Amino acid sequence: MDAAESSPLHVVIFPWLAMGHLLPCLELAEQLAARGHRVSFVSTPRNLARLPPVHPALTPLVDLVALPLPRVAGLPEGAESTGDVPSDKFDLHRKAFDGLAAPFAAFLDAACADDRTKPDWVVADFVHDWVAAAAQDHQVPCAMFLPCAAGIAALSGTPPESREEERQAVAKSMVAAPTFEAELAAEEFAPEDDASGPSVMRRYFMTLKMSRLFAVRSCPELEPDAFPLLTGLYGKLVVPLGLLPPPADRACAPGAGKNAEDDAIMRWLDAQPAKSVVYVALGSEAPLRAELLRELAHGLELAGTRFLWALRKPVGVQDSILPDGFTERTGDHGLVAARWVPQMSILAHGAVGAFLTHCGWGSVVEGLQFGHPLIMLPIAGDQGPNARLMEDRKVGVLVPRNDKDGSFSRDDVAGAVRSVVVEEDGRVFAASAKKLQGILASRECHDRCIDGFIQHLRTCK
Repeated sequence: MDAAESSPLHVVIFPWLAMGHLLPCLELAEQLAARGHRVSFVSTPRNLARLPPVHPALTPLVDLVALPLPRVAGLPEGAESTGDVPSDKFDLHRKAFDGLAAPFAAFLDAACADDRTKPDWVVADFVHDWVAAAAQDHQVPCAMFLPCAAGIAALSGTPPESREEERQAVAKSMVAAPTFEAELAAEEFAPEDDASGPSVMRRYFMTLKMSRLFAVRSCPELEPDAFPLLTGLYGKLVVPLGLLPPPADRACAPGAGKNAEDDAIMRWLDAQPAKSVVYVALGSEAPLRAELLRELAHGLELAGTRFLWALRKPVGVQDSILPDGFTERTGDHGLVAARWVPQMSILAHGAVGAFLTHCGWGSVVEGLQFGHPLIMLPIAGDQGPNARLMEDRKVGVLVPRNDKDGSFSRDDVAGAVRSVVVEEDGRVFAASAKKLQGILASRECHDRCIDGFIQHLRTCK
C-alpha cells in the first residue's frame, strides 16, 4: 500500500441546518475520525452547541467550524435550525443559509492555502449547491449527501433539464401519494424560484451535477434494488453510507446531558410492563397543526394503551395543545414530556413496544434499530414515501388520512395504535420489524459501508 492509500484524509462535512441532517452527519464524522481521518464539521454556532459532544477520543480529529448565520429581516432571533422556524418563514431561513456562501468560501480559501490543511473532499448536503460550487472552485472533489432512502431518491426519475421536467419529476415521485401530500410536495419542491433563491428541487439537481459521487444514508441489505437503479438514473457513482445509527447511549436532546427530567422519564418506563408502551414522537422540523395534535391526544386516550409522548408544539403556538383534563384522565398509563427527550434511551428501553412516528428517515432508522413496529403519521418531505416503503415491508400501519387535507380523526389514531399493539395483526408487524432490526443493528453492515465509502474517496479523486 502506497502513502496515498494509507495517509489520513481531510474531509469537510456541511449538513443542512436541521437536526435530522446534523445528527447523521455527526455520526459520519465520528466514523471517519475513528478510522484516523480528519473532519471539519461546518454549521452555525447554535446548531453546533446543540449537538451531542464528540466522543472524547475523537475530538482531536473533529474540528467544529462555526459560521455565524446572517440576520434576515423577519426571521426569528436565534432561528438557526429549521426546527426554530415557522413553516411560513422557511424561505427566509434558506435566504439566511445562502448568506453563509461567502464565509464558507473564505473557510475553504484558508484551508486550501496550506497543503497540510487542504481538504481532500467536501461532503455537501443535498440542497447545498453553493457548497458544491465552492468546492469546485477550489478544485476539491465533492460528494453529495442524501439523508434518506435510495429508493426515495429514485422516485422522481432522471435529472430534469427544464422546469417543466422538474414539475413532472415531482408529480412522478408522488404517484402513490394522497392528494394533500402531492400538493404539499408540489409546493415544497416547486421548480419556480422564490424570494429565497433557487427552489429546493433546483438546488438538489445543481448540487448533484457538481458532485463526483452520491452518498446515501442506506445500504444494499435494506434496499437491494435501489442502488443500481439510482446509479443508472443519475449516471453517478452511488455509494451507501450505511444507516448511520447513533450510539444507543447518545443523548437525543441536542447539547443536553443527562438530567433529572430524563431520569424521571426512565423511572416511569421502568415501572411499565415489557413491550407495553407506545412511544410517540413526531420530530422537530414540521410539527402537526395544533388542532391535529389535539385529535392525536384524543386518539391516544381512546386507544387505551400505555404511551410516552414527546410533545413539541408548533413554533409560535402559545396556547395549551392538550385537551382539557387529558393529563388527569390518562395519568395512570400515559406520560407527556413537552421537551426534548433522550430518544435513543427510550427506544432502547424494554418497556417500549411500538413507535408512533412522523417517519423521518432518521426516526425510522432509530425505531427499527430496536425492532419496534411503527404507527406512521407522516407530515412533510420524504416522510410519506418512507411510510409507504415501511408499509410495504409490513413493519406497521399508516394512520388513515383525509385525502384532500390530510386530517384524521381520533378513531383513526386509536384504530392504528390498537392494530399494532393490541390486535392479532400486531404479531406480523412485530415480526417484520424484528427482521429489519437484523440489518439496522448490524455493526458489521455499517462498518462495511463506511470502509467502502472511504475507499471511494481515495480512488475517485
